Amino acid sequence: MTATPLQSVAAQLAAVLRTAALAPLDGIGWLRVTGPDAARWLNGMVTNSIAQLTPGAGCYNFALNAQGQVQGDLTAFLREDSILLETSRDQIARLLDHLNRFIIMDDVELADITAERSGLLLAGPRAAALLEQIGLPAPPTSIFTQTATWRGSAVDLLYAHSPLVPRFELWSSSATIAALTAALLAAGAVPVSPVALDQLRILEGTPRFGTDIRDKDLPQETGQTRALHFTKGCYLGQEIVERIRSRGAVHRAFSGFVLTGALPTPGTALESEAKPVAELTSVASISLPGQPAPMQLALGIIRREALENAQARNLALTYSGGIATPIVLPFAVP
Repeated sequence: MTATPLQSVAAQLAAVLRTAALAPLDGIGWLRVTGPDAARWLNGMVTNSIAQLTPGAGCYNFALNAQGQVQGDLTAFLREDSILLETSRDQIARLLDHLNRFIIMDDVELADITAERSGLLLAGPRAAALLEQIGLPAPPTSIFTQTATWRGSAVDLLYAHSPLVPRFELWSSSATIAALTAALLAAGAVPVSPVALDQLRILEGTPRFGTDIRDKDLPQETGQTRALHFTKGCYLGQEIVERIRSRGAVHRAFSGFVLTGALPTPGTALESEAKPVAELTSVASISLPGQPAPMQLALGIIRREALENAQARNLALTYSGGIATPIVLPFAVP
């Protein structure tokens, strides 16, 4: 795929939103959990219900500390003989250290299998059609993984979460992924860069751990209720999560912002009535298909009362060189 010239970032994003685009999944890491106690133990370590998964199904989770603060995020997939944990590659060492500390009397083993798997992302409205065109089935449209055979090789097909476009992951040997890449390019998929995919992430309103989610944040502050299961029973940090739920609010909220003025850098503070009330964590100037000018969009964390005041009293949120208007996520894409 590296031999295929990339189009402009705007054209790449248009391909993701309107047709189909592909990119290597070099930034993804995998852990494998095995042992007779694997499901019970992991159910007590993460925020979603592992016990209710059926083979192939998956769920998004946070790993918390005893104070209820997010220490990492992952998607767990139940297999017949193991549980696979998908996360960003830069979280692997951190999650291994965190999880290993809580294997005490449990018959559980954790292994980093990142090097064993090569991956390819295929995303866009025509993604499922392109899979069929090259002879692969599209998995069910929920977080799910299944194994198929393509040209004699096993391929793990994974349907991943996205609020805007269908998103599939293909995992196999490096040789098979190279052949799949060539086949999908020949079928019409457009290669895209990490910059275009990060713009898609911002449009989706999906926070990234280490960028938008910090290790001092509480789960409900991230806006990712899809990671939480409130009736599964006890898990590490559950007392804090339940206390927040019963009280009905947190002091900070994850939000999207439309920016007017100079494009700020991540880390820029927003003010209301001359007081700092928010911080921008992801920022991008995004050219959307059919729009005459780029949109300046951001993700960030804002104090809840400031967000409510901005919405109810039409108070401006300002930064040096511009104004930020809170908006409901995901961003509307024409």
